[in-house]
Amino acid sequence: MVNEVSLNNFKIGSGKITILAGPCAMESKDILFKTAEYLKNLTNELNINFIFKCSFDKANRSSINSYRGLGIEKGLELLAAVKKEFNVPIVTDIHETNQAQITAEVADIIQIPAFLCRQTDLLVAAAKTNKIVNIKKGQFLAPSQMKSIANKVKDSGNNKIILTDRGVTFGYNNLVSDMRAIPIMQEMGYPVIFDATHSVQLPGGGNDCSSGERKFVPVLAKAAVAAGADGLFFEVHPTPNTALCDGANMIDFHQAKEIFTICRNIFDLIRQ
Repeated sequence: MVNEVSLNNFKIGSGKITILAGPCAMESKDILFKTAEYLKNLTNELNINFIFKCSFDKANRSSINSYRGLGIEKGLELLAAVKKEFNVPIVTDIHETNQAQITAEVADIIQIPAFLCRQTDLLVAAAKTNKIVNIKKGQFLAPSQMKSIANKVKDSGNNKIILTDRGVTFGYNNLVSDMRAIPIMQEMGYPVIFDATHSVQLPGGGNDCSSGERKFVPVLAKAAVAAGADGLFFEVHPTPNTALCDGANMIDFHQAKEIFTICRNIFDLIRQ
């Protein structure tokens, strides 16, 4: 049985589908506000639980020359402005233990990146904020291994945990998604989110950067909801092809509307 995680006026893991969505790395206030406004209106229209996501720093880019974001100080300032302007909960990721407490002053959910999901000190620091902790499953892990990772947060006094699957490494420069991971991780008692945009990433597929296959986002999103996922994660950008990070696997506003609509319908059918 999946334990619900309460956030504001809704619960992740029951009732309506939950969607975490927003741009990859923070580029500008204009893009941030434009995306947040569109997604807030869209999810209101579709009666979907919405959490806005964006990273103030992408510390795991392929190249030292790759764009990383606006940094923690400016980034949290803008996320706080989005939260106030649009009255939406915020999820953002941290990469170092000293970022946990300051990020918790703004974010409702502290996210642990997939590459760092085994880092004990990072998990403990996130747990001690008493915020919801979203742990992204590493591409190098079996879903069953997430139990001991989640226990690092639980045993640190925080049981507000959600788990996110984002595919598993399949040879070089490719990921595959095993939908069995969703019920396996749900059996641990936590809501499970499926990251539909990072799962189509081709890590290192562009030589000194990652590539992606955006056309498969709706396929995987629909499959994950049909497999019982409690929610979905998407990176959304007004013009993905001009984005400074993860453009090849992000979706635009039109695609978001189409995918969100059909996934909500599938979710409602499955949960009936």
